[in-house]
Amino acid sequence: MSELVALRIENNIAVITINNPPVNALSHGVRVGLSDKIQAAIADDAVQAIVLNASGRTFPAGADVSEFGRPRETPILSQICDLLETSPKPTIAAVHGNALGGGFELALACHYRVVLRSAKVGLPEVKLGVLPGGGGTQRVPRIVGAEAALELMLSGKLISAKHAHDLGLIDKIADEDVDQAAMSMATDVIAAGAKTVPTRDRIEGFQDAVGFANAVAKQRENKKNDPQPSVAKIIDCVEAAQILPFEAGIAMERAAFDECETGPEATAMRHAFFAERRAAKVPELKGAKLRKIDTIGVVGAGTMGAGIAISCLDAGFPVVLVERDQDGLERGVERIVANYDKSVAKKRIDAATGEERLSRLTGTTDMQDLSKVDLIIEAVFEDEDVKRNVFAQLDAVMKPGGILATNTSYLDIDALAATISRPQDVVGYHFFSPAHIMKLLEIVVGEKTDPNVVATGFKLAKKLRKVPVRAGVADGFIGNRVLAAYRLAADFMLEDGASPAQIDAAMRAYGFPIGPYQVLDMAGLDISWARRKRLAATRAPEDRYVTIGDKICEQGWFGQKTGRGYYIHDQDGGPVENPDVLAIIQEERKLLGITPRSFSAKEIQDRCLFAMANEGARLVSEGVALRPSDVDVVLLYGYGFPRYRGGPMMAADQVGLLTVKNALLSWKAEEPRFWEPSPMFDELIKNGRKFSDL
Repeated sequence: MSELVALRIENNIAVITINNPPVNALSHGVRVGLSDKIQAAIADDAVQAIVLNASGRTFPAGADVSEFGRPRETPILSQICDLLETSPKPTIAAVHGNALGGGFELALACHYRVVLRSAKVGLPEVKLGVLPGGGGTQRVPRIVGAEAALELMLSGKLISAKHAHDLGLIDKIADEDVDQAAMSMATDVIAAGAKTVPTRDRIEGFQDAVGFANAVAKQRENKKNDPQPSVAKIIDCVEAAQILPFEAGIAMERAAFDECETGPEATAMRHAFFAERRAAKVPELKGAKLRKIDTIGVVGAGTMGAGIAISCLDAGFPVVLVERDQDGLERGVERIVANYDKSVAKKRIDAATGEERLSRLTGTTDMQDLSKVDLIIEAVFEDEDVKRNVFAQLDAVMKPGGILATNTSYLDIDALAATISRPQDVVGYHFFSPAHIMKLLEIVVGEKTDPNVVATGFKLAKKLRKVPVRAGVADGFIGNRVLAAYRLAADFMLEDGASPAQIDAAMRAYGFPIGPYQVLDMAGLDISWARRKRLAATRAPEDRYVTIGDKICEQGWFGQKTGRGYYIHDQDGGPVENPDVLAIIQEERKLLGITPRSFSAKEIQDRCLFAMANEGARLVSEGVALRPSDVDVVLLYGYGFPRYRGGPMMAADQVGLLTVKNALLSWKAEEPRFWEPSPMFDELIKNGRKFSDL
């Protein structure tokens, strides 16, 4: 089949099939094809019913996102939905795979829906900063009411066929051949002479008018501070489904979609969508011969090692977990067992699944037990001497062709690889804690890393359900180096007059879940302190160095784990500012002769953001990051950067690169090397380009 949309007639039933691989996105060509074929089927006197299905792996999984942000060519999706819904002949959707967004709206516009049991449906448009634009905000509430409709649209979550059936969104679940089940339903509908019931005429969801209004009011209150405009628009449109005629509600939905689609939030979220997919495209994939990964070893059973082991077990791998002594091994295994017990208790998985995953775990204190595994992930303490010792032991036992991945946040993997006989097999896997939950995986490519090892890592990341980003060797790689710039900008302001709580509040207001000093307390101040001590010998004497963090650590205050850090954590009512830290800050200012000045929330945000974007530009210029969007992916998935801002590079684009550059120059006198704009700013500005163009 070469057509995007095909039509065939079988026993008086018109079968319209979408064929736009890989996910049957509803591009302009598909919409034109649907319009032509639906109208042809309606006009054919021999046709008594219409079945809409799709070839390949899925029913349409949404609109063509590449068309967003520019004028939509007709016919638009809502016009296709109108054709299906107003057809005088019964229309039946046969759904398999994932019917998402516009795909699900197509199905909702049909008179009947038959869905394969394994399929999922949903309206995830909110995750792209928009709202359903094909009638979803008007049709779903008519069937299920406001509460379920708003949950579906505001969460953007996929739901199972069974859940959708229970809600009344679909009519029948097929256990095997969904196309045949739809044909059978069409035959039955024809034989029964059943009249079509357009979804727009259904009123089940309006039966409890007070409950409908209360559900709308509740979500409006819950989401009143949500920064995404599409959230409020979704609530307004669902409310309109009850109080406006259908056509007026559709017009309101369309206007709301158009307004959100071109806004900065939706633009940033589309950027994030494409950036994630772009990050998976690395030069090492071309012509790669992937190494076989059937078994995985994890060295180190601490919090990180246990999390990595869980991630591998969840992906279906047998795992050999190694710790240096029996007590440490038992604690690690207990962590893993407790995780699965918790998952079973919360019904994330069933007991049988938990037992099966644990059955693939082998614990040992003998490195020799790793001699047959295909990949070893070293996750011991972040200390170069400790890791060198482990590398030497692994070099002696690993099989030829086995991959040695080091989970390190900062250390030089080239230096580590140089200590063993197989540097070509060494790669960095920077997992983020908790490793079985956080999606980011920085894959760090050493000078001698075999390209096939890199490509294998990207393939593995997909199995682990991680978002992989390629990074070159540099202190902190991509994420932690940008994080260091963020913290340094904050530390300068801390020394110059701002307080930890003020800086944290400003960055939460920008959209981060917590501020930089809250993060430090949570992670442990001793970790960043150890890095500063490690880098002390190479620090340029002319660089400004803020000692406040060091002096806090010298008191033995390492954050949450000691009850004190920038905040006090052992009091009722949550953490409060540590007055002793404020005294340390004040004393430092006196010693340096600094007269404290005030900072607005916007200045705090700008300095932190522009420092991150500048460091990201440097990383791209140095080849540590392949592209600016990779920096954004790392910050979005690993560091809580607000998705509706798109990442620091996208945020800089939206502010304007000339504005960012001029701000950096205005601060340069305070700290010349830190605030010096990357040469990339001039290159882009003079050519009228942005980071997102690269």
